[in-house]
Amino acid sequence: MALSGVAVGLFFAATPINQTHLPNADLASPPSVADSLPAVSPAPRVLTQGNWVVAPTEAQALIEQGATLLDARNHKGWNRGRTLQGAIFVTWQQFSQPDMPNQGKLLEDDVVLSQKLQEVGVSNDRPVVVIADPVQGWGEDGRIVWMLRTLGHQQSVLVNGGYQALVAAGMPVSRQIATASATPGDFVVNRTNEWQIERDELRSALQKQNQAKNMAVIDVREQREYHGQTPYGEQRGGHVPGAIHLYYKDLLDREGQLLSRGAILAKLAEHGITSDAEIVTYCTAGIRSGWVTSVLTDLGFRAKNYAGSMGEWASADAEQYPLVTEPLVTEPLLTNPLLNQ
Repeated sequence: MALSGVAVGLFFAATPINQTHLPNADLASPPSVADSLPAVSPAPRVLTQGNWVVAPTEAQALIEQGATLLDARNHKGWNRGRTLQGAIFVTWQQFSQPDMPNQGKLLEDDVVLSQKLQEVGVSNDRPVVVIADPVQGWGEDGRIVWMLRTLGHQQSVLVNGGYQALVAAGMPVSRQIATASATPGDFVVNRTNEWQIERDELRSALQKQNQAKNMAVIDVREQREYHGQTPYGEQRGGHVPGAIHLYYKDLLDREGQLLSRGAILAKLAEHGITSDAEIVTYCTAGIRSGWVTSVLTDLGFRAKNYAGSMGEWASADAEQYPLVTEPLVTEPLLTNPLLNQ
């Protein structure tokens, strides 16, 4: 990947962090009621690879044509006991390494990942629609879509507005909670590196900044995290040298709908990010940044998610993997607190 210029000097260090500090790390599994799921209809519509985000009406059409429906909301969504009819509950954790500092990284065993995805109904030739709660959540739907794309499923999409948008569109709601599909899928993992970047690849790209031309590293966390606070237990605080700050929920309105394409492009332009930029996103464990990667890729950007994110980076040697801390002066704690109730 040809990456470009961010002013940087590199050095790092650390030790593992307690995963219980990570957002949604202690999710409880809901009961399985796979028998309640409807039969899957044949020959669903084929999506193009460029579609990562779809409108509620298009999502509804895909679901009615037999797309696999995954509900990636956190345990609060489960505990409310409602989901869309036919949905399978999933968590990002069940496909990720269990312990920090690697909790943001996907499981390494492709056979295990294939089995897990087959259990929730993912098939090679069937679209996957992923829903979550954009207002209350952490971008879990975008993380799952990023994961599926990275593992080789190129017909996976998230829904603009999430669960509530589909409810408002008239999709039937059910109290039947399932964590496995009555009809297992046949998906087999076939990984691609197109939308992911590893720690040492990012470090090398930053060190070669003078040869690079147009790379942008985006820290999508809260401002307090960017400036050095560690509310989710990272071993060190701060941000990757040269990273700009763009809080991921600043791409949403109060109802959890994505801002218009023009509004998002304007926000990026404020930070000097143009359409020809190669973008790397990170957060704490690649969840929020996975969502941003999905959104930006849908808009046509070349974007990569650093899944290890700060959990991994801050646990490494401080001289090799440096962090920059800055005082949080007059800026608010959260860029858009109304979206973090």
